[in-house]
Amino acid sequence: MASLMEELIDTLEKEREIYEKLIPVSEKKTGILVRDNLSELEEVTMQEQQLIDQANLLGKKREEVIANIAVVLNKDADTLDLGTLAALMEKQPEERKKLAALHDSLKTVMKQLVEINVKNKNLIENSLEMIEFNMNFIQSTRMSPGVNNYNKNASTSYDTGYSAGAFDAKQ
Repeated sequence: MASLMEELIDTLEKEREIYEKLIPVSEKKTGILVRDNLSELEEVTMQEQQLIDQANLLGKKREEVIANIAVVLNKDADTLDLGTLAALMEKQPEERKKLAALHDSLKTVMKQLVEINVKNKNLIENSLEMIEFNMNFIQSTRMSPGVNNYNKNASTSYDTGYSAGAFDAKQ
């Protein structure tokens, strides 16, 4: 059981480190979204994805370790979370303290990441709304009645599209 707890604590520490590395990358992404720089956005998204992939691998490892701990404790793995595990570690105060500290620091880091990601999501949604507005505007100008023609002086004159010699096939 002690080796499983050490493995869990080690995995959680690595997971926290990755999430802490993800915070500045996500903040950088916020600035890039504001500047609307697509090439930088692609680059930072690739960095972000690499960190997320690493976190996913560690998350799977954490779930495996918790499942093994559940077998040893004869508990359901779905009901074991870090808070419950810390409470079950009454006889091992040092490991309990480490687990509780990791639990708290992970909650803090995840809260920061959620806040940054909500901000980024809102920026992306605003950009999409602006794109949709521009597309609707472009489509409406194409469908507007009349034709804008330019004369020699480069001034605009409004024309309905019919000229004096135009042939109307409907007549």
